[in-house]
Amino acid sequence: MTSMNQRHLTFLASPEWAETLRTRLLPWLRETGELGDDVLEIGPGPGLTTDLLLELVDHVTAVEIDADLARKLAARLDGSRAEVVHGDATTVDLGSGRFSGATCFTMLHHVESPEAQDRLFARVCQLLRPGGVFVGVDSVASDELRDFHVDDTYVPVDPGTLELRLAAAGFTAITVVSPPGEGHFRFTARRPRD
Repeated sequence: MTSMNQRHLTFLASPEWAETLRTRLLPWLRETGELGDDVLEIGPGPGLTTDLLLELVDHVTAVEIDADLARKLAARLDGSRAEVVHGDATTVDLGSGRFSGATCFTMLHHVESPEAQDRLFARVCQLLRPGGVFVGVDSVASDELRDFHVDDTYVPVDPGTLELRLAAAGFTAITVVSPPGEGHFRFTARRPRD
């Protein structure tokens, strides 16, 4: 089970974070241009990233493990092209080979262990259609982020090992980019076309 402190939750729903996502994440997502028509979002939290995805794709299935966050997001997005599912993305029944794309944005470090992260990667590969793309962004470990995550689940992903971990989960065409000085990394990976 993952957890987030109240300060963290408040920040993730803030106008400042929304603006950061709009100016930094959205252009990159537009550049990838390959998410397709039916996208899985893992760990949307308050849903600011879901809002951006709805600008780009026909349908989003957002899987949120926190019951309260899932309930609030489902109520806010009721009647939209998004479906919010409360559950653990590694176990919830979503239909293998269903999604054209999958995303996770600054949530991997909230998964409780490297082994659980690896199970998530393998499950995402299974849920994608052949040729489907998996894209994500996460933070690079730092003392400042560790302090921000007091009482949170905080298990940073090493971008230096991510390519091997995604390959072990079944992905190909993997890229991991960690822009110097920006404190985050981005990745893309693809389920093989079989």
